[in-house]
Amino acid sequence: MGNDAQPQDTTVSVDFQEVQQTERFKTLRRRHRSFVFPMAAAFLLWYFAYVLLADYAVGFMSIKVMGNINVGLILGLLQFVTTFGITAWYVSYSNRKLDPIAAEIRDEIEGHEFDKDGNVSSRAAR
Repeated sequence: MGNDAQPQDTTVSVDFQEVQQTERFKTLRRRHRSFVFPMAAAFLLWYFAYVLLADYAVGFMSIKVMGNINVGLILGLLQFVTTFGITAWYVSYSNRKLDPIAAEIRDEIEGHEFDKDGNVSSRAAR
């Protein structure tokens, strides 16, 4: 119905497990994880702190700051600001530290023709 599987070209084969064992891939994974895991943990702590304050520190969250604006509203809006800030920070980090390595790995995999054993063919790349 239009979703027929394309036959696999047996002359092009990449051993992705072998690629994952390369030092560049390990560096890419390490850099990604060293940003994402601590940032996710920090944001979750910040989020749960907000939820717990809203549930158990109603008096504190109800403190008026200016007019009808209270501490709870400010902290709630800061949740959005934090989300956008982390996203912008990650994009910047990725552009500087992750994308160059990922591009090298991708070019190595996609930029060559491989024989049926996954070795780079002596023929020029397409």
